[in-house]
Amino acid sequence: MNKAERTSAKTAREKIKEQQAAARARDKRKRLTTYVTAGVVAVAAVGLGWWYAASNSQPEEAAAALAPITVQADGSVVMAKQGVTAPVVDVYEDFQCPACKELERVSGQTFKNLAAEGKAKVVYHPITIFSQEPTKSNSVRAGSAARCIADGKQWMAFHDLLYQNQPSETEAGFTPDQLKNWGKEAGVTAQGFDQCVTSEKNADTQLSFSKKIIDAQKINHTPTVKLNGSEIDNSALFSPQELRQAITEAAK
Repeated sequence: MNKAERTSAKTAREKIKEQQAAARARDKRKRLTTYVTAGVVAVAAVGLGWWYAASNSQPEEAAAALAPITVQADGSVVMAKQGVTAPVVDVYEDFQCPACKELERVSGQTFKNLAAEGKAKVVYHPITIFSQEPTKSNSVRAGSAARCIADGKQWMAFHDLLYQNQPSETEAGFTPDQLKNWGKEAGVTAQGFDQCVTSEKNADTQLSFSKKIIDAQKINHTPTVKLNGSEIDNSALFSPQELRQAITEAAK
């Protein structure tokens, strides 16, 4: 091979090397693009999941004035427009129960709105499900105090304040002084309310009512919410959209 031929061969080898380097660079860019795209898709999927969960658990806004509320002789409370008898939504709750507090935060307004729209008869059953201290006594004091209120709107305002101020499960709470102050805040006008709270006048009634309801309805946890006698699954219970759909479907 003469000099010209050697020079030509070297140039060819260099071109091949350059082409191979360019191909490797293209492959690297392609892999990097794939990884980034997959990452973006994954992040988007996670974000979409959070958005879906958040939108599903977004509490409803208060849409109208409360439906008429009636405190019944046994301590249960009915919220419904006149003439609305179905579907019946039974809410079994314990004022000391953290999950009940969360239900109130997430879906409490949905119950109120549906009753105000005439699409359901909502019945609250405040019970004491706890058997150990200090939660049992906390629950009894709160339930007993709620029974000192005969006016429906005042009862509901007091009910909401109890959840907003729910004590820890590990400490004594719902003290008489606290309950009396929240009664004032709720606009309770019942004569003898403070004495009724301080003496825990309705404590025994709260306990006997709770046992009766727990046995009759086979309640083993709170909150338990039944729609026309059938328990609503938690996935729907803590999703205002699904809860509204389930109840409005039952109203048809």
